[in-house]
Amino acid sequence: MTEHTKTDGLPGLDTPVVQVLERARPRNERMAADKIECNACPVLCQIREGQTGACDRYANRAGALVRVDPVVMLRRTGVPEQQVVPFVTAAGAVEAEQEAAPVEWSGDLLHKNEVFVTGIGASTTYPDYKPAPFIVSSRVDDVDMVTVVTEGIFSYCSLKVKIDTDRYLGPEQANVRCRGEVVGHVTTAEYGSQMLSLGGVHHLTGGSKKEGRVTVETMEALGNKKAVELTIDGGSQIVVQAGRAPIVNGVEEQRMRVGCGSATVGIFAKQLFGRVDEVVVVDDHITGVLTEHQAGRCLDMARSGVKLRGRKSTPGRYFQVANPGPGWGGTDLTDPLSIIEGWDPEVARPGLRLLMTSTTGEHAAWYVLDENLVPREAEMPVDVQRVVERIGENCEPSLATVLFLGGAGGSLRAGVTENPVLLTRSIKEALVNVTCGGAPAYVWPGGGITVMVDVMRMPNNSFGTVPTPAIVAPIEFTMRLADYQALGGHTESVRSLEDVLRKGASHNDGAPTARRWEPAASVNPWPVGQPPLLG
Repeated sequence: MTEHTKTDGLPGLDTPVVQVLERARPRNERMAADKIECNACPVLCQIREGQTGACDRYANRAGALVRVDPVVMLRRTGVPEQQVVPFVTAAGAVEAEQEAAPVEWSGDLLHKNEVFVTGIGASTTYPDYKPAPFIVSSRVDDVDMVTVVTEGIFSYCSLKVKIDTDRYLGPEQANVRCRGEVVGHVTTAEYGSQMLSLGGVHHLTGGSKKEGRVTVETMEALGNKKAVELTIDGGSQIVVQAGRAPIVNGVEEQRMRVGCGSATVGIFAKQLFGRVDEVVVVDDHITGVLTEHQAGRCLDMARSGVKLRGRKSTPGRYFQVANPGPGWGGTDLTDPLSIIEGWDPEVARPGLRLLMTSTTGEHAAWYVLDENLVPREAEMPVDVQRVVERIGENCEPSLATVLFLGGAGGSLRAGVTENPVLLTRSIKEALVNVTCGGAPAYVWPGGGITVMVDVMRMPNNSFGTVPTPAIVAPIEFTMRLADYQALGGHTESVRSLEDVLRKGASHNDGAPTARRWEPAASVNPWPVGQPPLLG
């Protein structure tokens, strides 16, 4: 059997802040006496004393398998971030809690439903038949509640990345690469944003070992809010980080568009009326021409006679005026006049005032037609410049958003109930609220349990990996106790929050474990009692 161990020792292994886990079966007879087998995932690492397994999440401490990372717990009241507190026994529990908590806290473990146990650091149910590590009872508005807490091993998962920018990133369906390996592809362009799909089971398991390894490392880094450099075939080189502006070809993006060229014309038509004779808003998708547009017609503006390249759609709206690129309005244009084929001499006149701008206002130029109906660039009037600045003001900051999308309809349900389909049905019937690290998760309609969550709403370092390869992500199922009993849940493993805080996870031999307190994110509803986000 291949040995999956680190060669370095585990720092701090002698400290009592680790979670001790059971072994599902006796040590392999052919395994060295100083090793133990980790059964937290299918890799089954054989770990020597003082070392960790391949995932860096489990270690061998004095012959016992221990969870290195603390369990993350949320509290509504203020608490120092990243505070680690050991689990203790009986009488010492409340004392330790009082030391860790703000002075005004009463010490009541269930006071105002302040504490929520997340799946971060909770451990898995692999090889799947075991109840979840934490099945926690609580009481909300005189209703008995249960939260089933675990870490899921997700092979069927991906990241949906939304990049707010007017810049062209690459052709739809193009491969997205990290360190040379294909880790996803470009999907559709949305209003002011480009979407990427990264990961997925085919990249994790269907390609080479290197492709799977790079894919899972990319997903873990992005899920944990770290920056990742990506390249798009036939397109751009980008640096993406959740909650930060993307960097495209070495330049940090500033704005996403206020709208397409047609929308920009319509929004600002009245503000430009009387100050211009024509406006062309250059856009890779829909270029707008004010005097032809319905907005200009309603304002009774005279036609300018401008003739544009591209395919005319409806009045004042043109498709395909240029190729996609890093220039004006997401096109390859550096000279906006190149899309003008000419002027109708029967309509155009010398002195006609022309504003050309992009959909973000980052590019703008002012022209006046000379005696030969040739546009000559001139200094932009102050009142027109103010409208261009207003266009920029209405552009939201460029941002990268990372959503984790995972299929939870498989074996992890066995940690909740012996009849997994009843959990699926209960979620679809809105009887169960699903969260990931305490953050609200959207449950997709249709079969299975497909959840999606914004990683920015999750605690830091919520994601891990196993070298199968797969992503490890927290997941929690909260419901009324009566509904948990009805779906055939592991009621014998239900424990009070107070007992959990004193003793740690169910899957241990009584040795100390640790928890890390995190303040509940103000943008999130409290996980216990909130309505499910269903499709």
